[in-house]
Amino acid sequence: MRIPFALAASALIAALAAAPAHAATSTGCEGGSFTVIASSGKTITQRGDQLKAADLRGRVRVRGRYVGFDVDPANLAVYDYAMTGAASPMDITGAVRTAVFASKVPQLPATLTDDLRVDARDGVLTLIRQGRSGEKKVTMKIQAKDCAQGGIFQMEPETEPAQNVTVTHTLAPGMFFFKNPYANNKVNLGNATMFRAKDSPQLATLLLQTETQSVWSVASGGRLGGVLGEDAVEISAGATACVQDCQAQNQIHGTLPVYDPAYAETSAG
Repeated sequence: MRIPFALAASALIAALAAAPAHAATSTGCEGGSFTVIASSGKTITQRGDQLKAADLRGRVRVRGRYVGFDVDPANLAVYDYAMTGAASPMDITGAVRTAVFASKVPQLPATLTDDLRVDARDGVLTLIRQGRSGEKKVTMKIQAKDCAQGGIFQMEPETEPAQNVTVTHTLAPGMFFFKNPYANNKVNLGNATMFRAKDSPQLATLLLQTETQSVWSVASGGRLGGVLGEDAVEISAGATACVQDCQAQNQIHGTLPVYDPAYAETSAG
């Protein structure tokens, strides 16, 4: 594993002095609301609906108050995942649009071809699409929350017959993976400011870790989540082995030890 320990440590120390401390709470989701825009122009907001093949000839845009990203309907790969910098007491961007992931790309055994099921209500988004190739069937699901921080994203592959799916996460320019000395050396991602996040695997094995990429082998029914802010630096035992109805919002908020100076003050209070 090649992780920039010196760069990460110096960035952390330099940023800590002036940074405010925030705890991850539901306050960070206030006003959250997703809009889903197909390449055809069809728009889905605050309801469930389906996008047909004619709507899916290009990437689907997902836009929220706090979060935005694009989705390739052929495999539900995610591109240009960014925090908008919208005002929130839980903001971790410094009120600046912050690109986090350049891409999150699954290698599927079949192309997704069915209608894309979309549910975008109350700041919670679910995307589901299926595909088949001979005897192989694959279902991909994305769940996301429109919040300033917390457990707000996960990608879930399910295959028949069951097989692992390789998913590659590539960070946006300016982001890097590092071992956080304040969180038992868990691998976080961040930038030269106070931004903190982490990959959150469930039934997933890390195949490769570099400064800007993580590559995972995800079991059928497993998931790769995304956790931002205080939840990303909690001293926790890790994810449980959930394979059904695993929710992006099922994260522990502010109840585990936090020693990272960016968040320790409010966690202790």
